[in-house]
Amino acid sequence: MSETAGQRARPPLAEKVYRAMHTRITRGDYGVNEKLPAEKELAQHFGVSRPVLRAALERLREEGLVYARQGAGNFVRLQKANPLGFARVETIADIQRCYEFRLTVEVEAAGLAAERRNDEILNEMRATLDMLADATGSQMHREDADFAFHVAVASGANNSYYVETLRALREHIYVGMKLHGESLMSDGPLALEAVLEEHRAIHDAIAAGQAEQAREVMRAHIRHSQGRLFGGSLLDLSL
Repeated sequence: MSETAGQRARPPLAEKVYRAMHTRITRGDYGVNEKLPAEKELAQHFGVSRPVLRAALERLREEGLVYARQGAGNFVRLQKANPLGFARVETIADIQRCYEFRLTVEVEAAGLAAERRNDEILNEMRATLDMLADATGSQMHREDADFAFHVAVASGANNSYYVETLRALREHIYVGMKLHGESLMSDGPLALEAVLEEHRAIHDAIAAGQAEQAREVMRAHIRHSQGRLFGGSLLDLSL
């Protein structure tokens, strides 16, 4: 089989279920030692047979993300520290550096997601948009839903390096998102709605397969977040 044909080949169902479960576990949808839904329920949810689901669960067990208890089901295992080992955020300069890095990683991931996305990824993005919309309607900002949206975009690139980098930076990104959320709350409902629309614009560009537009709106979203947080007064990071 040629390389091109191999790249176009769709992954087996077990691989798709594995990816979806991997994303949900690593982003914290299930807590440590929390029992996963029953196999029958998961199989129905993903629309696959029990053997397909079990193959996906077996891979998750091999990678140490879940463990089985005899007669009790599957449970989430405590995850080890991320091997990328980014240092903790300690200063405002660190937050600024994180934004700079996100502008390189997430912009390209959005473009690739527009080229490679599928219905599963788009459904993940819509689900996180619904959470953001509910929070906005309640005049709240949810860092968890915000981060989950960005992870879904990275997943759409079908390149694990983007996803794993975001996961490694989770706590770093959360710091910026939390401060940004506090800024939005002080600015009132219109500010929250504007950010929701930025997320929707990213989704719409990816759903439409518009790679350059996806890059543009993702870049604008991150720059707007940075600008709202720093108020146009970025630090001089020159050596």
